[in-house]
Amino acid sequence: LHYTHWGLVCPAETPEGQACGLVKNLSLMCYVSVGSPADPLIDFMIHRGMEVVEEYEPTRYPHATKIFVNGSWVGVHSDPKHLVHQVLSTRRKNVVQFEVSLVRDIRDREFKIFSDAGRVMRPVFTVQQEDDDETGIQKGQLILTKELVTKLAQEQAEPSDDPSEKLGWEGLVRAGVIEYLDAEEEETAMICMTPEDLELYREQKIDEATLTVEERQAKQEAEKREQEEERNKRLKTKVNPTTHVYTHCEIHP
Repeated sequence: LHYTHWGLVCPAETPEGQACGLVKNLSLMCYVSVGSPADPLIDFMIHRGMEVVEEYEPTRYPHATKIFVNGSWVGVHSDPKHLVHQVLSTRRKNVVQFEVSLVRDIRDREFKIFSDAGRVMRPVFTVQQEDDDETGIQKGQLILTKELVTKLAQEQAEPSDDPSEKLGWEGLVRAGVIEYLDAEEEETAMICMTPEDLELYREQKIDEATLTVEERQAKQEAEKREQEEERNKRLKTKVNPTTHVYTHCEIHP
């Protein structure tokens, strides 16, 4: 398997015999997009400051970000960070279809939106990017809270007859707890392996800001000794100082 197949193709399920390894099977949690109309998205972005490509003058906005919808150049925007945040929040609030893919390429100054059919997608947990006073979820924490997990457990124990009260998998997607990423959007996401790694990363980031150089070195040596004593222990990812924050977390069923 190629590394881009991670999470999309099952690494174990393959026929025996001469077709072994050639015939691949989709993973159980995989989803293939069915397509949705792109016109409402274009109207949404025009109302939020997007200049359509027919009216664009390169001399006025030489550093503007190009916006592509399903491969077609539709316009430009001078504040792409704000626009991406707005479109992403509409997807997480279930205003835009969950299968719409949003890819911002900062280096090439491009913002690509895909809503076509046939894209292979996989679900991941979303991570809060800013402190939310309403829900009390801090930056860098999973949007999946203990209350939601408790509600899911109660639903399993006592299923409700009213479908509007049901949370389930679709409810988690509608609430923005779970997002579907395709291969291209995954390239722009920072995905951690487990929620424990996410918590460890937050702690290490706090330590990076507060500890002195000597304290940091002593902590690293203690971790190294602990690793040598217990060789079968899973290696933790080292903190990359250039990484701002994780955006998603893997689902391990």
